[in-house]
Amino acid sequence: MASLGFSNLISAMASSRNSFQTKISPSWTSSPTMTFLNFSLKNPLGLKSSFVNHGFFLQSLQFPDAILKSQRTAGIVYARAATEKSIHDFTVKDIDGKDVSLSKFKGKVLLIVNVASKCGLTTSNYMELSHLYEKYKTQGVEILAFPCNQFGGQEPGSNTEIKQFACTRFKAEFPIFDKVDVNGPSTAPVYQFLKSSAGGFLGDLIKWNFEKFLVDKNGKVVERYPPTTSPFQIEKDIQKLLAA
Repeated sequence: MASLGFSNLISAMASSRNSFQTKISPSWTSSPTMTFLNFSLKNPLGLKSSFVNHGFFLQSLQFPDAILKSQRTAGIVYARAATEKSIHDFTVKDIDGKDVSLSKFKGKVLLIVNVASKCGLTTSNYMELSHLYEKYKTQGVEILAFPCNQFGGQEPGSNTEIKQFACTRFKAEFPIFDKVDVNGPSTAPVYQFLKSSAGGFLGDLIKWNFEKFLVDKNGKVVERYPPTTSPFQIEKDIQKLLAA
């Protein structure tokens, strides 16, 4: 049984709310010193969850009664409030420095990727992303690429150089945005949202170039994939969201 502080409960509930259907047991079972809250995580779309992929299944949490008496209701309300935002609430700058409201992608399935031009994963990812975009762009899929130079300094170029590289070498037609930080104190707000929606106790940090987030038509994060997951491996999950 995992033993966590109440703040971690809030983090876990807020982080998992967008990706999973959370079922909370209707009753609390108390001992003289501890109270137990049992809940299970269920993926509504049948997608492979990060929890399953990493061998995690959160079965129960335990907390001191003194904390829970004052925080039960507040914690659940907070977790719900944290999920009210969607990707559509953010405005970002594109590769040419122009503001883009992500609300323009309402009703579309999004695959969001932090890209780099000089990574060992660059060629395969750009080729597969371009292939998927060509195949599904007319069906309601958008791929949003965010260059980032935080991993091995592998995206050192200017926005102009990044755009030329992606569009000339790989014929990338999907939207490419301004270079951003995805970790640390200067993390772009859109990445703060993505990580808070699919991170929690499994770890909020983006691990490397080409980590991927799958977002549904309502702007909610439904899955997060490590850098080693190729775009082609995500195709079936994209199809499920298109059909939903």
